[in-house]
Amino acid sequence: MTAIPVVRTTAGLDDGAIAAAPNRPPRDWATIGLWVALLITAAFWLVPFAVMLLTSFKSRADLASGSTLGLPSQWLWSNYADAVDTGDLWISGSNSLLVSVIKVPLGLLLAALAAYALARIHMRRAKWVVAVFAVGSMVPIQVALGPMFQLLLKADLLDTYVGLILPYLAFGVPYQVFMLYGSFRAIPDEIEESARLDGASTFRIFWQICCPLIKPTLAALFVLDFVSTWNEYAMASTILQSGSMATIPLAVQNFSAQHGTDYGPLNAFIIMTAIPVLIVYLLFQRYFVSGAFSGAVKG
Repeated sequence: MTAIPVVRTTAGLDDGAIAAAPNRPPRDWATIGLWVALLITAAFWLVPFAVMLLTSFKSRADLASGSTLGLPSQWLWSNYADAVDTGDLWISGSNSLLVSVIKVPLGLLLAALAAYALARIHMRRAKWVVAVFAVGSMVPIQVALGPMFQLLLKADLLDTYVGLILPYLAFGVPYQVFMLYGSFRAIPDEIEESARLDGASTFRIFWQICCPLIKPTLAALFVLDFVSTWNEYAMASTILQSGSMATIPLAVQNFSAQHGTDYGPLNAFIIMTAIPVLIVYLLFQRYFVSGAFSGAVKG
């Protein structure tokens, strides 16, 4: 009797295996590259912030012998108390806050009035005036430090709040006018014409109709101008001379002594002085994001 070989077919099994295999999408290398770029960019910001935060709790011995990213052997919360005393936080913080609270809203109001006049009121050579403001926004502060010092000295405005706020306005307003000019130009003429038919005055159209329509741009400029004014150093170091008038950037110099810099309290001071800027950003975050991207998408 001859054995008949049994031939097993695997056709049915293969069909089931193929049906159960997951349908994997092809790898999107572009998306992977974007995520890698995002992580690298985040690391550029997060690593220095982590170093600053850890350093604010370290002693001089930890800073001399320990790792830069290592934890402190003892968390020195007293560095924050020392930073308040060494940097005269309440005095320098009050000076910076007073200058910022006066300069930023006043500068934004002047810039909005000038931009509205150039954009909505028909006048000859308006574009040339806008071009002058655009050029003025490109002038670096360092170029004007010498003439500005002589001018403030003759006007007896050195080491005063007025002497500091006026140059801040002079260098901040041109950029804001240039930005607000485009926003006011984007408002349809029909809105303004309807308001005039209803008897609205020019100032009422500006304040109650046009300004609310460009609120995102105003909020973005407010945040950027507040941060710029709060951190400004070159002009403040030229104009302010007494310790009682020092602003936050000038107070950082108090942490440098003859035998070195005490980096623990210095980093604690920097962290505490960033809190007002963070609060302003969080208050205007929603408008800031929409204002930063205004004009990028056409609806």
